[in-house]
Amino acid sequence: MQTQENDDDEIDLMALAGALVSGWKWILAAFVVAVSIGGFAALRSAPTYQAMGLLQLEQSQDALALPEGMKDLFASSGGKSEAETQMAIMESRLVLGQAVKKLDLETFAYPKRLPVFGLFPMHVGLPSFGLLPSYQWGPESISVGRLKVPDFWIGEQMPLTVTGPSSYSIELPDGTMLNGEVGKEVTNADRSFAIAVSELNAPEKRQFIVGRRSLDAAIGMVSSRFSVTESPRGSSILRTSYQDTERARAATILDAIANAFLEQNVERNAASAENSLDFIQGQLPQARNNVADAEQALNEYRQKQQSVDVNYETQALLERVTKIEGELSALDLKEAELQNQYTVNHPAYQALLQNRTELQAQLEQAKQATQSLPETQKDIFNLQRNLEVAQQVYTQLLNRSQELQVVRASTVGSVRIIDTAYTNPIPVAPRKGRIIALAALLGLIVGAGIVLLRRALRKGIKGAEEIEALGLPVFATVPFAAEAADLRNRKGVLPIFALDHPDAVATEALRSLRTSLHFGLLDAKTHSIQLTSASPGVGKSFTAINLAVVAAQAGQKVCVIDADMRRGYLRRFLHLPKDAPGLSDYLGHEKPLDEVIVTGPVEGMSVIVAGRYPPNPSELLMRAEFAKMLAELDNRYDLIIVDAPPALAVTDPVVIGRSVGATIAIARHLETMQGALRAVQASFEAAGSSVTGAVLNGFKASEAERYGGHYQYHYNYRYSYKSDD
Repeated sequence: MQTQENDDDEIDLMALAGALVSGWKWILAAFVVAVSIGGFAALRSAPTYQAMGLLQLEQSQDALALPEGMKDLFASSGGKSEAETQMAIMESRLVLGQAVKKLDLETFAYPKRLPVFGLFPMHVGLPSFGLLPSYQWGPESISVGRLKVPDFWIGEQMPLTVTGPSSYSIELPDGTMLNGEVGKEVTNADRSFAIAVSELNAPEKRQFIVGRRSLDAAIGMVSSRFSVTESPRGSSILRTSYQDTERARAATILDAIANAFLEQNVERNAASAENSLDFIQGQLPQARNNVADAEQALNEYRQKQQSVDVNYETQALLERVTKIEGELSALDLKEAELQNQYTVNHPAYQALLQNRTELQAQLEQAKQATQSLPETQKDIFNLQRNLEVAQQVYTQLLNRSQELQVVRASTVGSVRIIDTAYTNPIPVAPRKGRIIALAALLGLIVGAGIVLLRRALRKGIKGAEEIEALGLPVFATVPFAAEAADLRNRKGVLPIFALDHPDAVATEALRSLRTSLHFGLLDAKTHSIQLTSASPGVGKSFTAINLAVVAAQAGQKVCVIDADMRRGYLRRFLHLPKDAPGLSDYLGHEKPLDEVIVTGPVEGMSVIVAGRYPPNPSELLMRAEFAKMLAELDNRYDLIIVDAPPALAVTDPVVIGRSVGATIAIARHLETMQGALRAVQASFEAAGSSVTGAVLNGFKASEAERYGGHYQYHYNYRYSYKSDD
């Protein structure tokens, strides 16, 4: 048992390959459907073009020169590179909003497209034939020069219908209809709405959808189609791209974004210079007053002391102190500028404080050297120092003011446009070839999946070896015959396959069954056999009537009995009416045996039909008359074939099995499950009889190797009892 389970768990790759080859029709159908859907999806959408541009970030020159050892620290202090910062600015609402406003991207106007089909008719060149004239069938276009709507109509769609070569009508959200002409502005009564169509290229009755979206929606739309990257990383080269359904518009929008980014960069640098210039100019009046006060104090002291001059030592000391204090004043000026840009912990600010500490230490040393001077020299030294420091500060402020005026006038920004926007004529989406190729691949996969799924779901018997595994010999395998399929559901008289197709493979298989039964019944107590099955629709009646025909053609005397007194229909093969007397009439003592036997279509063949359907068929079969009838027929005929109902639906076959010489189970290829046949065996064994053998019917060679795998031992058959009415 363990070996059998291991064998079942193995995957037969050859069987899978055979299943795929056998199911080529399913795979081909899935392939065609998938390619059709992929082609339709590729052709229904508008092509999307991508515009590309290139910008360079130049190193900005700060007014403050940092020490060489601190430049790397200053560059990385923000946690992000300069390129990342500029990319974030370029994707900001500030920059994108300027581009949206400049190009008036809040206004939208596009042709009305067919639902589901979209642009498919235009791409494949389908003519409209005058049908659905309001939808787009060709390369129509519209250009709206100006559109003004009240705030409560923002986002509303307004249909615009072409009424002539250069005229149109538009329906407003409040239901008002306005008529206009190309090149002329149209307004409503209160002038809250205005539209000016500058270009209109479409046939009459064609419709366009016109409206105005909010600024936020327009910025969001542009942001979703715009991207910027630094490539290669660390190069300060920004590659920009924008996607749009119109090739020219994609380049126009990308250029507008780049120009808006450049303008804000220039304005930012100019604003920095303007702020510094305002600060410097605010300090100049005070510096000028300081110079005047220092000159006046020095002159008054000299007049008082009758023009005292400093000696060489005092002059050298004075120059040193003046130089240091001038540098400290310059640092104060720079500190005032840095306070508007950085915090005290910034490396630039810390460098300034360190420089100031060093200068103050030098200044203290110089001041201590002045303590040894005479009092008059000290006074003249201090006054002279104050004057020179004031003059130096004033000169620095004047120089810095002139520098900033030059910077403000010549600001060009730190961004340079290298390549303006260029749109590739080949659309980036939809990639029709790629879509169709992926659809084809998906179709093959789905098709193969369907074939393998059908193989996995088909748990019916796949070959004679599965029946023989139950201990039942297979007397014959009857190939599938499309001409004899689904006989029960046909109307009127039914054909006998062996007579209409004597040379068919299925007929030859029935002859092989006749021979097998001839040798298989040598030891049987009677020459009678019962044909039963696990479920209806497996071909019992087909086998019974055609087996009788080929046996009679071989010279045997054959009698066929329709023992299915619930749904038997052998009478339809013989052109007999519904009320023709049969087995039920004989068992019910209404007709003698000879009156229910009718001559078959072949010499030597007789038939007993089911007769009128009784309410108690099982009880009739259990009567002694049934066994007596078989015994009497056994003396008259060489072979008696009993067409019985399904064994898992009713007990009639078990009752019949006690009187016949052999019981043959009919199993249908790929439909009858192995577990169902085992259940049939169990039902006969419980009654003290057995199933002699089986016939595999409806064998399909093309699918013989397609299905395989594990078996499910369950069944659920519905066998309804109703008349042919």
